[in-house]
Amino acid sequence: MGKILRVDLTNGKISEEFPDEETLKLYLGGSGIATKYMIDEIPKGIDPLGPENKLIFMTGPLTGTPSPSTGRYSVNAKSPLTGVWGEANSAGFWGRDLKRSGFDGIIFEGISPKPVYLVTEDGKAELRDASHLWGKNTSETTRIIKEDLGNKFNIACIGIAGENLVKYAAVMNDCDKPNYGRAAGRCGMGTVMGSKKLKAIAVKGNAKIEVANPEEYKIEAKQRYDWVNQSLLKMTLEVFGTATMVDLVNIKGGLPTNNWQTGVFPAADKINGTAINETILTGRKPCFACPIACGRLAEIKEGKYKSTGEGPEYETLGAFGTMCGVDNLEAITMAHFLCNEYGLDVISAGNTIGFAMECYEKGILTKEDTGGLEFNFGNTDLIVDLVSIISKREGIGDLLAEGTRNMAHKLGKDSIRFAMQVKGLELPAYDSRAAKITGLAYATANRGGCHITAYIEGPAFLAMPFMIVENATVGDSLTENPEDTKVVKDFEDAFGLFDAIGGCKFMGMVLSSEDWASLLSKLLGYEITKEDFAKIGERLYNLARIYNVREGITRADDTLPPRLLEDPLPEGPAKGMTVNLDPLLDAYYDYRGWDKETGKPTKEKLKELGLDWTIKEIY
Repeated sequence: MGKILRVDLTNGKISEEFPDEETLKLYLGGSGIATKYMIDEIPKGIDPLGPENKLIFMTGPLTGTPSPSTGRYSVNAKSPLTGVWGEANSAGFWGRDLKRSGFDGIIFEGISPKPVYLVTEDGKAELRDASHLWGKNTSETTRIIKEDLGNKFNIACIGIAGENLVKYAAVMNDCDKPNYGRAAGRCGMGTVMGSKKLKAIAVKGNAKIEVANPEEYKIEAKQRYDWVNQSLLKMTLEVFGTATMVDLVNIKGGLPTNNWQTGVFPAADKINGTAINETILTGRKPCFACPIACGRLAEIKEGKYKSTGEGPEYETLGAFGTMCGVDNLEAITMAHFLCNEYGLDVISAGNTIGFAMECYEKGILTKEDTGGLEFNFGNTDLIVDLVSIISKREGIGDLLAEGTRNMAHKLGKDSIRFAMQVKGLELPAYDSRAAKITGLAYATANRGGCHITAYIEGPAFLAMPFMIVENATVGDSLTENPEDTKVVKDFEDAFGLFDAIGGCKFMGMVLSSEDWASLLSKLLGYEITKEDFAKIGERLYNLARIYNVREGITRADDTLPPRLLEDPLPEGPAKGMTVNLDPLLDAYYDYRGWDKETGKPTKEKLKELGLDWTIKEIY
């Protein structure tokens, strides 16, 4: 659309700006251009919840176009959970509708003196009072705004967790029914939104997304869509959703159980994709332009959890299920539903509860601390009840709202050893001791413990090639192979670029960089080769690293929880395994062109990538 909205919440001023062509060619959109704004405009060392932080919603050039699964948008800010580069990404239809309302993105700055929400429609924007919405959860907020503005508006909003500054609150969109919605979940972007007293963004419009070569683009987009539609990826995810990973990870001994004390979950068949299909599945929900529809619609038909909603996904099954020792699918699903309502990142929420359970098991947390709640592994009711308690910061929920790293610092007693986080961000449900190379990806991910920065878990646990990077295979999952670090680097660059173009990372399993480069060329009207595609991805990955280095990140922070480095898995196919990270880091830094002592990108690498202007930021 060529236009970005800037909203100063402190004084209510709204303005428009138009990025120059060269900036767009270098950073494209999404989290790419958002990170450029972060470095330019967010001062070093600021409070993530203070007025100097900026909250940036940004679509990519492909968002809202008919390429397969291109409905995504990114949210960037300095993270209140990690204190470094924060980014969350979501799909559904909101990103498309933001663009159709006339804007590629929105930059929020300052703090509003009272709750507000933003309305964008057909190139116009205004702030409205949201006092009547404060204290409402996501589906109710969505319902009230649609009653006020009309049903065709699409809403992104926060729930009570964001208002109460839970450090891992999510931004939720497409919450048209109770317990429904898609989440920009990680890094506490909903927390930043709450700190700014910004309750929601309502978008609507009919703006046309210009395409340089519309006929050629239409033909290519349909062809790529058809390829995905005929793929093994579709066959698998359409039937079982992301829950297909439960069995695949468990069989390798890498399904984190009882806060990562083991990697084998005996009751996996009670919560896997087959169990979902046979008990609670009612339908499938696609995102915009998606041929797969991996989203699950579910109904708990009877009992105390009787309800309907969207979910659960694999990460919920891991975080609220195996990490907490819970094999009750209905309870896990209800916890997922409530996270949608309150606006919580399911990964950080479930992981934090699992950590608290081990602290309780070890006597670091007592029954007096928990207000009489019994934090035992397998406590089915507890995982459901705690979503509300955390979101409202009631009692022990006030401590759990801080995340595992902050909890460990407060609790002491060496609990940091089993706080399963990297750079403050809780880990997803893949134990690196069962697939060593995934540990490197966690350690080096710019936003912290993240599985989709470089979705190396795919080839590591699935043993299948990914088309987005040529020859993207890894060796023995139980061996630290320095040559595999090149695949991690290439995956980080390629998959990071999806957050800049507005695409779903699952598409990287089926479509190559050449496919995406060609689509971008037809859309934008200038040639982008697969080599250009890779170089832009590398530029953007280094740009986020620069932000982190400026905030104090060094090689010492590119590490894993002591449990993964020192405590062997006690059972299963990966029994006896730990991760030896240093040889992998050395090789990775070589491939990256980063200094092995400091972890900084070298001046030569920055010049090579056209990032000369950032040298002053870190040298």
